Amino acid sequence: MSNIPKKKILAVGEDSIFMLRDLQILREHFDVRTIATRPKRMKRIAKSLVILRILKGTLWADLTFSWFANYAALLAVLFSKMLRKKSIVIVGGFEVAKVPEIEYGAMLRLLDSSIAKFVLKHADCVLTVDESLRNDAIINANVNGRNIKTVPTGYDLDVWISKGDKENVVITTAQINWSTVKRKGLDTFVVAAKYLPYIKFILVGPHVDSSIDHLRKLASPNVEFPGFVPNEELAPWYSRAKVYCQLSRYEGLPNALCEAMLCECVPVGTKYCGIPSAMGDTGFYVPYGDVNATVEAIRNALISDKGKEARERIRILFPWERRKKELVAEIMNTLGC
Repeated sequence: MSNIPKKKILAVGEDSIFMLRDLQILREHFDVRTIATRPKRMKRIAKSLVILRILKGTLWADLTFSWFANYAALLAVLFSKMLRKKSIVIVGGFEVAKVPEIEYGAMLRLLDSSIAKFVLKHADCVLTVDESLRNDAIINANVNGRNIKTVPTGYDLDVWISKGDKENVVITTAQINWSTVKRKGLDTFVVAAKYLPYIKFILVGPHVDSSIDHLRKLASPNVEFPGFVPNEELAPWYSRAKVYCQLSRYEGLPNALCEAMLCECVPVGTKYCGIPSAMGDTGFYVPYGDVNATVEAIRNALISDKGKEARERIRILFPWERRKKELVAEIMNTLGC
């Protein structure tokens, strides 16, 4: 990789853990400039400044690299076309989702879907973290998918490792708001706890809105809500827990699930999107929203010895080196190098 020329990349996206991790890879091999955006929160003046910054950055760059097929990515792809530069866009999941029963997905909204469809059709390369998202893009956005490829996320095997003894603890993590309560099955997780009163349930994540009050009303005394925990401090929590729950209706390739599995948590999850890609046969599956089935699966997970199998699956399939290698290769291929 030391012989890779220093091509110039304009990195555009919301300031997220996904962007920060990929930036580590990009900066090892390319000359990178970044523009952090939050399109839904930007005021009109701020949007005008972002437009100018993206235009200026595209003029400088050989390639634009955007996280999420949103307004900022539309600008990056549009300017790339106009200036005969190359463009890559990472799809997170929401952009190609269409799940009316939980009112989730850009494809349910006219403006969001129009933006996403433009990006998916006109970006030189679109990358998804799981094949299910590629399929959703083809079906929901009605694109041919010839420019869409799957490059899974990757994980540092030395960071996500179990230390210490496991306890009879069941854990899940999420940003707690009204959208995630349904999308990630947080209400199912909390209600299931009352049927296992001798087991500690922990829901880690920042309390964004009044949905935390709703969950607390549903919760039995064995449920804890510790609030926000920095990503770099989550490994000890996973090390302590025997079971990790991913009870979602929609996900890409869930980072927290993979990280918990590397810490030898036995997974309990639904069969939607990228969850089976992570779990394989190392855990226990439940129908979305089925409390009784969730309780039974957690009971089985607590007495199982699948923790080491769970770690081995993620270690083999999704190491950090794989994402690094494949991401750099897709960039170089898009640039024609």
